[in-house]
Amino acid sequence: MSKIGILTDSCCDMPQELADKYQIDILCIPVLLEGKTYIERQDMTNDQFYNMMRQAEGVPTTAAITPIQYCEKYCEYLDKNYTDLLVVTLNSGGSSTYNNALSGIKMLEEEHPGHKLNIQVVDSHTYSMVQGWPLVQAARKLRNGAELKMVIGELNQAYAQMEVCLAAFSLKQMKKSGRISAAAAFVGELLGLRPIISLNDGISKVESKVRGDAAVIPAMIKYCQSRADMNMVEYGLGYTDGDRIKELKKQAKKAFGHEPAYLFQLGAAVSSNTGPDAIAITFPGVARR
Repeated sequence: MSKIGILTDSCCDMPQELADKYQIDILCIPVLLEGKTYIERQDMTNDQFYNMMRQAEGVPTTAAITPIQYCEKYCEYLDKNYTDLLVVTLNSGGSSTYNNALSGIKMLEEEHPGHKLNIQVVDSHTYSMVQGWPLVQAARKLRNGAELKMVIGELNQAYAQMEVCLAAFSLKQMKKSGRISAAAAFVGELLGLRPIISLNDGISKVESKVRGDAAVIPAMIKYCQSRADMNMVEYGLGYTDGDRIKELKKQAKKAFGHEPAYLFQLGAAVSSNTGPDAIAITFPGVARR
């Protein structure tokens, strides 16, 4: 009889209650800020990290989960007699985590030649709850007895469709992370411009610019409606600011005709790139792969 484990990384921004409900194991990503290393989800809450970013002179950076960490985790599943392990990682184009997960499999074979643990590694090609929500749905199916091969196929299809519309109200982090150019950030701050950014398959693109904070949410909603029939699809809302998410939720519900399927905070690894003042809309669009 199959015994299937599910493993991902903290870049998924999955609320812990969902991870617990569907028995999803999360490896936590290290974040470096002001010369000190913090482990996401363990050393601070998301709100505490946002405040740390606002007070810091520099911007945070992240490190990948190592092959050794993956191998150690695989050994735990092997010792507990799991037959299969589904591993989902953040975008391979922006981190070595995916390749490290594969390297961990080779290390496991060296330590336990001929082991019977079937490990399947999936590249989400994305970040945050765009990575996490399809995995929650996949985990629900697996816990209800679905076949692993079929679920992985559906998971890859979901990741090929997921899109993100993002807005940052401060451009400091996005400039440092390379999401937007230094020149664009300077002009944006000077003129009060706010970029509306798409983030698909790990590639960010400034879709439009609006002047003033009040224009941001309507522009985000307009962009999403240009990409999908938002009245018919399931969508999620991400945030770092509790006040802005209330307004985003209100306007999104009015425009799309229904409540978001999920709300999520941007975790330390993701907000290291977006900054501490960001909101996002996630939704399935047209398949890219």
